[in-house]
Amino acid sequence: MTLEEQLGKLLLERNLTISSAESCTGGLVMHRITNVPGSSAYFLGGIVAYSNSIKHSLLGIQENTLNVFGAVSEQVAAAMARGVRGSYGTDLAIGVTGIAGPGGDTEDKPVGLTFIALTTEDSTHVHRFVWDGDRIANKEASAEAALKIVVDYLTHNG
Repeated sequence: MTLEEQLGKLLLERNLTISSAESCTGGLVMHRITNVPGSSAYFLGGIVAYSNSIKHSLLGIQENTLNVFGAVSEQVAAAMARGVRGSYGTDLAIGVTGIAGPGGDTEDKPVGLTFIALTTEDSTHVHRFVWDGDRIANKEASAEAALKIVVDYLTHNG
């Protein structure tokens, strides 16, 4: 069973819904979730927020947060997840931001750096990863990790 199938099964069993806000993955998490037949029962939608202006206007991320911490940060991943959860009214939400590569890195933020947030009604947890693949591999690793984070959460908190 794939992670997205496990995710769907767990969400259905618990009667929960999920949404996603993605930057570096460009909708890959949403793509994988919706590959599962019947996913409309638990996946309400999502936002691909590639630019900071969209992160601000559609997800409600404060410009100060983007300016101080940068788009690729723990703070922005958490705000993305909270923003999309609020917009869609879901039980859970994912926020993914990172540097897929090959460019866009800085001394402090290497290619492959990714932050993945999971938010619920009660809490937000952010995970930090640094992938070492090319652009496609980094996107795939991030989507896989996002799905795994939610499956692990549901397995241990449900």
